[in-house]
Amino acid sequence: MAWFKRQSRGIQTPTEEKKDIPKGLWYKSPTGKIVDTEELQANFYVSPEDDYHVRIGSKEYFSIIFDKNFKELDENLSSKDPLKFEDSKKYTDRLKAAKEKTKLNDAIRTAVGKSMGKDIVIACMDFSFIGGSMGSVVGEKIARAIDYSLKKKVPIVIISKSGGARMMEAAISLMQLAKTSAKLAQLSEAKVPYISLCTDPTTGGTTASFAMLGDVNISEPGALIGFAGPRVVKDTTGKDLPKGFQTAEFVLDHGFLDFITHRKDLKKKINLYLDLILNNPVRE
Repeated sequence: MAWFKRQSRGIQTPTEEKKDIPKGLWYKSPTGKIVDTEELQANFYVSPEDDYHVRIGSKEYFSIIFDKNFKELDENLSSKDPLKFEDSKKYTDRLKAAKEKTKLNDAIRTAVGKSMGKDIVIACMDFSFIGGSMGSVVGEKIARAIDYSLKKKVPIVIISKSGGARMMEAAISLMQLAKTSAKLAQLSEAKVPYISLCTDPTTGGTTASFAMLGDVNISEPGALIGFAGPRVVKDTTGKDLPKGFQTAEFVLDHGFLDFITHRKDLKKKINLYLDLILNNPVRE
């Protein structure tokens, strides 16, 4: 019965002494390319071999776009449970778990600082917080950020990264579409520039409201941009869908985006677009 016995083959390491490769040293892109995380960070979180733009959050975008320091706005604003939503897991429990996991108070952060020397407001969504879903806090923080832009006459950039409306807040969540759109109309009337950056993914109510209302709408390469999922669209239209019809490249070709911008050029391009809108001398 030697088949069922482990035979000695030299030096054996006891199981309790074996060590796994520490997590976070390497990143594997969807195409199978392996990259060192430090190299990935130095390359703006873009895989150098296949140019895949890794999904990042507000912390990373703030560090990329702001010059150095920035001031966060309304950072302690957090969601309640006005509808007493209960499913397989209570909404309050979901919020608590998300806060502990992400160290964020909700799915968006807003801040003001300088980018290439000019004042700018950035509102950036975080997909890691309940899928970047848009609830009352997301809508309120965007509205307050727009109010700040209006008061100070400072351009605003909204970075979308969302699965859509937050179902646990039902109609309250859907109201944020109208709320943010109305605020952006005020911004437009005041001729304060707004640039919308769509990142992977930008879907649902986000796409149906502020994400498509920029003076300039831009995106990162390969981002998923759409309203409903492919199955829902196909069932609704009754037609076969073109391959990749919800990629940034397809959306650009069909007129819903103005530009696709590589992440390493993001800061420079945003400031270029702002200079063009404001009729400022273009800086190299």
